[in-house]
Amino acid sequence: MKRSESLKRQEDFSKVYREGKSKANRLLVLYVLPNNKSINRIGISVSRKVGNSVIRHRITRLIRESYRLSEDEFRSGYDFVVIARVKAKGTTYEEIRSALLCLARGQHVLKAADMEEIK
Repeated sequence: MKRSESLKRQEDFSKVYREGKSKANRLLVLYVLPNNKSINRIGISVSRKVGNSVIRHRITRLIRESYRLSEDEFRSGYDFVVIARVKAKGTTYEEIRSALLCLARGQHVLKAADMEEIK
């Protein structure tokens, strides 16, 4: 599988917000939009409401690492935008990873979810 790229342009974020589907839990919100490409692109947004820059960057790193290590479990061809909620402040890597995978499962973008549906 090809590796993911980052969403960087405001237009790309806006398109995912406008046309994508969203799911949320207490830590994260996940927007998903098919991109008709063979790769995934991910954007991460952490508001100033969550905390100061040190806290925001830590949460961003946790989300990015959670996605990177689980990337092989995701189906290809999607744009993802992950938004951290205020409750994400002070959470551990395992909690962030679990929340991200739970949302991805709910959006039906995990390969393992396809296998479970077939059974």
